[in-house]
Amino acid sequence: MASFTDDFNRADSSNLGAGWVQVSGFWAIASNQLSPGSDGGTIILRAAGAMDSGDHSVQVTIAATTAASHGVWCRGNSNISSGYLWRNDGTSWDLFSVVSGTFTNIGTYAAAAAPGDIAKLQTVGSTIKAFVNGVERVSVVNAAVTTGTSVGIRSTSASAIRFDDFTAGDVVAGVALTAAAETNSAQSFLGAKATTVGLAATTEAAQSTGGSKTAAVGVAGETATAQAIVGAKTALAAAAGESDTARPLTGAKTAALGTAVETSTARPLAASGTDSGIDTVLVGTPHGAWAAGRIRAPAWQAGTPRT
Repeated sequence: MASFTDDFNRADSSNLGAGWVQVSGFWAIASNQLSPGSDGGTIILRAAGAMDSGDHSVQVTIAATTAASHGVWCRGNSNISSGYLWRNDGTSWDLFSVVSGTFTNIGTYAAAAAPGDIAKLQTVGSTIKAFVNGVERVSVVNAAVTTGTSVGIRSTSASAIRFDDFTAGDVVAGVALTAAAETNSAQSFLGAKATTVGLAATTEAAQSTGGSKTAAVGVAGETATAQAIVGAKTALAAAAGESDTARPLTGAKTAALGTAVETSTARPLAASGTDSGIDTVLVGTPHGAWAAGRIRAPAWQAGTPRT
């Protein structure tokens, strides 16, 4: 499958390089773009290498434009006298089939070209499609030209016209293939699907909902021991301020006795003496004891002692 590209990013020169054949007119590189010169008239430029088949596409960027014919050519012969042309003339885009120098308009899109427009033409079998900026503007079935492998540019030689970024390539299954930006592999719905996994920012372990779950525990601020409700609970007792000993109510109680002031001894009134028949009674305190009595008679009366 053949392809060809040129971005024209090189020094200004009238020599375009080995990739091009100037079929007519004088082309040049100017400010990293392709210039058709300013001599007037229509001129043609062809890529030196041919495509592999007549099923191919070609596109170019219109870097600068004016109201003059300019566009791209595909499925052409070596001198571009036959093939298909997609060009703008300042008022519309027109698609032509060209057979031995005879041009036939086979499709039109009414719009003037603007700087930056990308003109593209594709031929696959008898289906001819023309695009502007990737949007299909004309599609026709035409068998006027069935062979041809040359691609190129056809333009009026005018200083106001500039081209850039030329690309051409064979088409497979009716689709123009460009350089792949990325490659994706389709995954089966019934199987596993793979994807590119970036570097993991963090790693986490899932915990089973039916089991225990772990977590990072910080440093303990304090430790407390729970006491059983039905058991004994201990507590730190402060130093005792005083001690008391309880005495049972049924026992004896002692107390410190002070010094005795005096002592008295009671005598029974019925006591009687034995000597001389005289009853003796002690009355008073030990400091001055005295006795009172009289000679016993057959009967006596109590009274005060006589002296």
